[in-house]
Amino acid sequence: MQQNNNGQSDIPAFNSNLQLSEIIPLMQNVHRNNGIFVPNIGIPAAIKQKEEVVVERMMEHCGFKTGMACVLGYALGGAFGLFTAGMDTSMPSYVQGPQENQTAKQIMQEMKSRAGSYAKNFAVVGAMFSASECLIESYRGKTELSNGTMAGCISGGLLGLRAGPQAAAFGCAGFAAFSTAIDYYFRH
Repeated sequence: MQQNNNGQSDIPAFNSNLQLSEIIPLMQNVHRNNGIFVPNIGIPAAIKQKEEVVVERMMEHCGFKTGMACVLGYALGGAFGLFTAGMDTSMPSYVQGPQENQTAKQIMQEMKSRAGSYAKNFAVVGAMFSASECLIESYRGKTELSNGTMAGCISGGLLGLRAGPQAAAFGCAGFAAFSTAIDYYFRH
């Protein structure tokens, strides 16, 4: 500590009568804005309106995330089903006889059924994974790589459970490894 010419310290003595707003000048702004702090550093940030906060909270809700994953999974699965049906040379599977006798109507019916099947499967898998990841994240209160790993294990295990415990274990391990790899790729 440095001393001035009088032999006293340059640091003022603590005054117990000081108001908190005098010690921290930003506290007045925080109180005026009902607890919302907007820093005045760099690019000015706008205070979010009530409607914006409501929309953000709605989009962070597990039900919304699950529904969105279900809808997007359905669309992606339908597109993937159409693509694979167009590439399959043994289509339609229910027609007996040589492939020269296939009609366009039969081919379109097979493409429709395959696209519908893939769409439902993708929707279920997307909804299961999204719901379990969101619930794990909400429970733990953290957004980490391990949330996706645990959600992948739960989803893969539940999908493989119908085929038995061994299939559930392999499904858990496989889906967990896949979701961890994808999550790691997108985070780094």
